[in-house]
Order: sequence, then structure tokens, then C-alpha cells
Amino acid sequence: MIVILAKNGFVSKKFLSISHSYSVLGISRNDFNYLDPKLLSEYIKSKNVKFLINAAGYTGKPNVDACESAKHDCLQGNSVLPGIIREVCEDLKIPWGHISSGCIYSGRKTDGKGWNEEDEPNFSFRSPPCSFYSGTKALGEEILEGAKDCFIWRLRIPFNHEPSPRNYLQKLLNYEKLLEAENSVSHLEEFCQKCIECFVKDIEPGIYNMTNPGSVTTSQVTEWMVGEGLTDKKFNFFKTEDDFMENAAKTPRSNCVLDATKAEKAGIGMRPVEEAMIDSIRKMRQSVQA
Repeated sequence: MIVILAKNGFVSKKFLSISHSYSVLGISRNDFNYLDPKLLSEYIKSKNVKFLINAAGYTGKPNVDACESAKHDCLQGNSVLPGIIREVCEDLKIPWGHISSGCIYSGRKTDGKGWNEEDEPNFSFRSPPCSFYSGTKALGEEILEGAKDCFIWRLRIPFNHEPSPRNYLQKLLNYEKLLEAENSVSHLEEFCQKCIECFVKDIEPGIYNMTNPGSVTTSQVTEWMVGEGLTDKKFNFFKTEDDFMENAAKTPRSNCVLDATKAEKAGIGMRPVEEAMIDSIRKMRQSVQA
């Protein structure tokens, strides 16, 4: 039995929809308060859980700006909860995975390469300025330092072909103006499938940048969307990042490139980003035209 925390979330629902050899059960805080270590421990023992996935982080809606006014919930969901789960899972000797974020970095390294799992976050409370969301996600990773039988999967700007407000492609279609930036991104189905494979294939626990190899810019993606016939929208861009911050954002954004080499070498790598992105755009176009 694999248990997913936060069964109603964007990422959790995808975990629950994927086919594999294990039964999967999603739970929410409406089922019980898994912030209570005693209740969480009793539940895991009662269900004979073999692997737990924490997808219960706080992201803010419609975006991370919302975290600036919900700091208690953000800190509790992204920093406190991972520590509670660590305590329970280590006590019960249950392997587990935590969904972290690549948003703890900004830009590229000085040598032009992407950030790898050994690099210290440069967009965090310890390396400001940062958003409150990014600060709590980095703190969550600190709390899990040295954790036994724990996977830390760094998700980054999830996308696929589905018309969800959490889908990067849908966001680009919905926003009136866009910020030109270069980023690593994660195909949602691939991300969830590879995370499950960590348990099924007995991959070595640790931190993994779970992104599609490579990077994309906002303008590249919008050009593909137009070129593949998904939309004929004329996309408008902010003149500069300062223009974006002054007129559309409350807190700094993380735009960064991650190095996914470790995941590839471990056998849990994903398709190249351009292949995955164009495939999703084509499938989105087909679903719109159907």
C-alpha cells in the first residue's frame, strides 16, 4: 500500500491516476489531522503502509503571492509537516518521499550550468531576497537533512495537456502579460511516474531534481503553442522583470535552471524538455478541437 497525503491536490490527483503494481490510497486532512504525529502513526500501522508520499505542501492560489498573506499555513505545510512525517516514518521504518521544489534557486550557476542537488539554495531565507514560499520549501529540505529512507523530489513548474489553472501551459494562455524567463520544468505525469519508480525499482534515497532535461524560455513555449496550432493568441510580455514586479507581483519569483543528471543516471530521468513540451501542446490542441 502506498499512501498519498493531500489527495485533492493538483499533483496528488495525478499520482492517484497512474497505473502500477501497487494499490494507492489518498488521504486529506478531512480524513484526519496528519499534522498530529500520533494520528499519522496509527493510520500508517492500521493500513500496513509500505511507502508514503507527502504531496501536502502549501503553494498558494492562484500563485505564490498568496503565501505572503498566509505565512502560518505556508510555514506549517512546507516546513513543519515534513519534519513530522520524518519523525513518524523513521520511527516505523517506512520509506517515504517528499515533494519539494526547484524554486529554492534563481538563475544559473556562475559557470552557466544548472543547479545540482549538492548546491546550496540561493533563493531562500538564508540567501535573500526570496518569496516566503521558496523560503519555507528550502527550510523544509533543511529539516530533512540526513533523513533515513527519504526521497526529496524537486518539482519545477508542472505542465501537461490538461486544462487546469495549475498547468503551466494553461497559465500562459490565461495571463494577459507574461514574463520572459528561462526555466526548468516538469512534465506532471512523468514526474509522478518516476517518483513511484523510486520505490518500485529500489532507487537510492536522496535529493533528486525531477525535471525534464534542458530548459525553456517563455517565448519559446508560446512560439510552439502558436506554431502547433493550439492558439492564435498574440502574447504580450512585460518589458523587464522590474516592470513585472511593479505591476503584477507582490514577491520575487524564482526563475532557474536545474541539472537533472543525477536522476538520469539513477534510471528515473525524463524525456528532453522540448519533446515533452511539444507533445503536451499537441495533445492539448487535440483535446480542444475534439
